[in-house]
Amino acid sequence: MMQTKLTIVALAIAVALPLPALADNANVTVYGIANLAIDMTKNGNTATAQGVSTNKVSSNASRIGFKGTEELGDGLNAIWQVESRIDMDNAGGSFGTRNTFAGLKGESWGQLILGRHDTPYKIATRRLDMFGDSMGDNRALMGGAIKGKNSVLQFDGRPNDVVMYTSPNFGGVTVLASYVAGAEAAATSTDIKGKTLSVAGLYEADALFGSFAYQVNDIGSTATGNNAGNNGAGTIGVKEKAVKVGAGYKFGDFETGLAYEKTSDDVNTPGAVYTCSSGSTDSNCYGHKAVTVSGKYKFGNGALKLAYAKAGELGNRVSSGAKQMTVGYDHNLSKRTTLYAIYTKLSNDVNASYGLAAGDAGTSSGFVSAKGAGADPSALSLGMKHTF
Repeated sequence: MMQTKLTIVALAIAVALPLPALADNANVTVYGIANLAIDMTKNGNTATAQGVSTNKVSSNASRIGFKGTEELGDGLNAIWQVESRIDMDNAGGSFGTRNTFAGLKGESWGQLILGRHDTPYKIATRRLDMFGDSMGDNRALMGGAIKGKNSVLQFDGRPNDVVMYTSPNFGGVTVLASYVAGAEAAATSTDIKGKTLSVAGLYEADALFGSFAYQVNDIGSTATGNNAGNNGAGTIGVKEKAVKVGAGYKFGDFETGLAYEKTSDDVNTPGAVYTCSSGSTDSNCYGHKAVTVSGKYKFGNGALKLAYAKAGELGNRVSSGAKQMTVGYDHNLSKRTTLYAIYTKLSNDVNASYGLAAGDAGTSSGFVSAKGAGADPSALSLGMKHTF
């Protein structure tokens, strides 16, 4: 009965709308991903405490989006997109919190957008993560995705107040550059204004993919916007930088990916009244190296996947690194629907406490925090992913 009533209401609205209104909406595309799994997790044991095992249902970056294009003539188009996270395991979500923007696109000069968007640094290697947006997501250790763990802000982030340019494809090469206005809430002339600059170059030809990215975060005064620091923690006015390279190759039914990054910062500047939360006493609080390598072998309707990630020590803090091993199997029911199984384990050094699934922090990610320093969190996920 309820479905019949909704259908009648929808038809009435359609009839009531003038034809020009229907024509104006004809260029709107609706798309999304429903990605849910049941996760059996353990947050690991420490030298002094026993960990906890839990079962949960996780909505792994499930989303819905609306996008459209209007031809303006002479090869110019107006473009827009509104993408939202949906917490399908809970009641709710966040409207417009994923890549949401408006801009212009030209056939000869590229694309310029304003809004909220992934940084070029993040985009550079996301496609190389075989377990992206799941418990096995390599951003548990890569990309500075966990603020206060291996960076002050983020590198693999999706900031607000972005101006982003994407070039046309020149012989397989695409260049991306973005600026983040990180101080729109600055209130006094003495405020230090933070900002982010992020650039990346992508190369793709046949079975080969390569990327290079660089990003610098300038940290501003407290409460000034996206890049605000913490006065008490002494992070205002400092910089953190990251450089990353990635490569992927497909041959036959096998594909592999590799990414390497190095970060640095000057958070603990000489004379600063600040103790790095990483435990480092060096000027480089969170600076470290990290690497991930992965592979996938397809056969029939299935695929076996394997990934390994390792994060080095933070600054000069000994035994503050971690490693993660993940194995998985995909079974394709159709081009749009996949069943999957994933097992992942993250092994922390005695002075590290990384957790699992940093990919889309929030209620939808099923994040598993480590019990404490030295703990080894793990998870077994059984799920289904459907794209539309």
